[in-house]
Amino acid sequence: MKKTTGSFTIALVFSALFATGQRPYSHDRVYAANQISNTVSVVDPQHNRFLGEIRLGKPFPTVFSPLYKGQMLVHGLRYLPQKKMLAVISIGSNSVTLVSTETNQVLKTIYVGRSPHEPTFTPDGKQIWVSVRGEAYVSVIDVAQMAEVRRVPVADGPGMVAFTSDGKQAYVCSSFTPEVAIVNTATYSIIKRIPVTSPFSPNIYTSSDGQWVAMTHKDVGKVTVINTATMSVTHVLNTGPITNHVTFSNVNQKLLMMVTVGGENKVRVFDAGQNFKQTDTIQVGALPHGIWPSADGKIMYIGLEYGDQVQGIDLQTMKPMRPVQIGQSPQAVVYADGAVSDPQNAVGLSPLGDSASTQVIVLTGLTKGGKAHGRLSVRSIGLTDLIEQNFTFLQPNASYTVALSKSVGPPFVSDYELNRFEADSQGKYNGQSTGLIKSLTANQDTQPYRHVILTDNRTKQVILLDNPSESY
Repeated sequence: MKKTTGSFTIALVFSALFATGQRPYSHDRVYAANQISNTVSVVDPQHNRFLGEIRLGKPFPTVFSPLYKGQMLVHGLRYLPQKKMLAVISIGSNSVTLVSTETNQVLKTIYVGRSPHEPTFTPDGKQIWVSVRGEAYVSVIDVAQMAEVRRVPVADGPGMVAFTSDGKQAYVCSSFTPEVAIVNTATYSIIKRIPVTSPFSPNIYTSSDGQWVAMTHKDVGKVTVINTATMSVTHVLNTGPITNHVTFSNVNQKLLMMVTVGGENKVRVFDAGQNFKQTDTIQVGALPHGIWPSADGKIMYIGLEYGDQVQGIDLQTMKPMRPVQIGQSPQAVVYADGAVSDPQNAVGLSPLGDSASTQVIVLTGLTKGGKAHGRLSVRSIGLTDLIEQNFTFLQPNASYTVALSKSVGPPFVSDYELNRFEADSQGKYNGQSTGLIKSLTANQDTQPYRHVILTDNRTKQVILLDNPSESY
């Protein structure tokens, strides 16, 4: 897959930053939570380079066996600068792992309810509120005790928590219920429920001035913006398919909102001062997910879920930097200002467990005008491949088959079935399967399979194909 690297080198980026008198980034770190390798990758933003990984569990497919130790589905991530501490959520092992950024060592692992999603530190740094998405409550963890001290009941499937700047209110979005709950943090009681545009909201973030709370709706490709003074929705913005994470940053005295749009490989930029008008679109690598700016509003990093990379963005020029290879399937990303006292510190870090590149395969329609679209991310896991799949604009509730075909041209035949699935009520599908798909990268004269196809199981028609010829 073609990746955008920008029209400048990283050296020029940082020489320009130093010329403006900006402090160096040598004590900062960028962290990414990797759901397939079950690691946290560590990146040096000053030199835009990978430093190593914090291994919290074994990679796929080892975790399919009974899991007695280590973490599974490493996903959520936050940083507490007062204590130089990371809080890492592992969905599959129901855990919150606290990690020292100075030593890269685990301080403690706290087990909570079913399938936690994201942690958020209170503004005073005394608590972590963890959205327990497989339950109907938020788990409150005392940082000093490193223990759960309370559960706050909310609607089914809390997605994430965002606090107002003064810490007096918590906004809790949901993954299963179309509402946002506003919680009084002193009494732990819900003071208001705000209806929103869809039931699936995985990410929520507060602006630095405390005026706005924004949340993503991954299922319908929108962002809702709430005014914290009135506690009401002011904007519902169309952002695009697989709208993942949202953040705010003060850039050149402007409050900007940035959104990762996984289905379009873009970061969209909105100016809060211009009534959230879109001002920039930045093309990045495969399926951007997590996003986080530096505190000074100069640079920002995103995780590329299908690229196994993080990619920096120069917020002064809105240009992407060279992607950095990290662990497999990065989800949440945080930019940690002042994470280490010693800029040379790499203690406790491990090298990449699997340096094999991820193959991204795009499937498009055989006929012009169709909107159906698919994308596969193929990673080696031992003797087989893990195939992550994302399809949009299919027929709602229809059944499909992903397969390899030996056919060079039409009619394409399903010779090796990879997955059968049913699209949801909106014509979408996200899932995984295993198979030997990387033979597609072998010598074209000797490999058995030539194409990846998607077939409608009812009509038996091939509707999507990788690299379709114009003559098809």
